[in-house]
Amino acid sequence: MTERNDSYFTVAEEAINEIKIERSRFIGHCKEVDSEEEAKEFINLISTEHRQANHNCFAYKLGWGKTELTYYSDDGEPNGTGGRPILGAINSLELTNVVVVVTRYFGGKKLGVRGLIEAYGQAARLALEKARKVKRVVTRELEVVCNYSELDRILYIVNKYGGKVLNSDYSSDVRLNIALPLSVWEEVSQLIK
Repeated sequence: MTERNDSYFTVAEEAINEIKIERSRFIGHCKEVDSEEEAKEFINLISTEHRQANHNCFAYKLGWGKTELTYYSDDGEPNGTGGRPILGAINSLELTNVVVVVTRYFGGKKLGVRGLIEAYGQAARLALEKARKVKRVVTRELEVVCNYSELDRILYIVNKYGGKVLNSDYSSDVRLNIALPLSVWEEVSQLIK
C-alpha cells in the first residue's frame, strides 16, 4: 500500500471562547468550512453580530499542500497584530478547513503591538482548542454491483483499505455504494473489478 495523503485535521465543532486582557474583551469564534465562500459567510455573520465591536480580525485556511489557501485580516488593528497571530494559531495546531474570527471590544487601555499579537493569538488558540481537533479522511465514492458469492471478498477489501459502505441494496444482485480514501481509490477499484 502507498503512503496516504488523504487526511487532514480540522475542528470537530463550532466554538466560542472569551478572554479579558487589560479590560478588553477578545471573543474567539471558530468553525469548520469547506470553501472560501463558507468562510466569508461565517466572517460576515460574526462581524454583523458584533458590529458594535472595535475589531473583528480573522483568518482562514483551506486545503493543504499545493492546494492550500490562506487569508487573514487585521480589520483596522496595526498591521500584523490581528489576522497573522490568528493564522499562527491555526498553523500551530496543524489545522485546515477552518475559519477563526476574534472580536475585540476595546477596554480603554492600549496593549501595544506585542500585547495585541499575544491577545489575538491566545483568543484564537483557546477557541480552537475548545472546538477540539478531529481527523477527516478525503474519500471518493465507488458503486459496486456483485453477486452474493463475491460479497465477502469485496467487503474484506473495502475494510482492509479503510473504506466504508455508505448504503447497500440486496435485491437479485448486491449493489453497494462505497466511500474509499482518495489515495487507495484507484487500487481498490481495480482489485474489485
